[in-house]
Amino acid sequence: QLQACGGGLVQAGGSLRLSCAASGIIFSLYHMVWYRQAPGKERELVASILTDASADYTDSVKGRFTISRDNVKDTAYLQMNSLKPEDAAVYYCKATHAVRGTNYWGKGTLVTVSS
Repeated sequence: QLQACGGGLVQAGGSLRLSCAASGIIFSLYHMVWYRQAPGKERELVASILTDASADYTDSVKGRFTISRDNVKDTAYLQMNSLKPEDAAVYYCKATHAVRGTNYWGKGTLVTVSS
């Protein structure tokens, strides 16, 4: 029900925009979260956007990444600028129902950053 895409290979300093398209859910009722997992590391929360569009970021991406949502297109986005090699990871999106707490995960999309 969540389809993440937009990953790829980019040089350090470059940009990518990830998309997470939802289907089969009432998108506007879900908080959306982007996670990432690098090889050998635990999955970490990168950015979140609530149903009221308030957003939060992990410190390492503040000022470089922007999370957004389009409740008409049922899609969440993660704009990633000034990418660093340490941003390389598989990025996952998650939808959490704002009341029930039900979670849906998308399959990951791979981001590779060359130095």
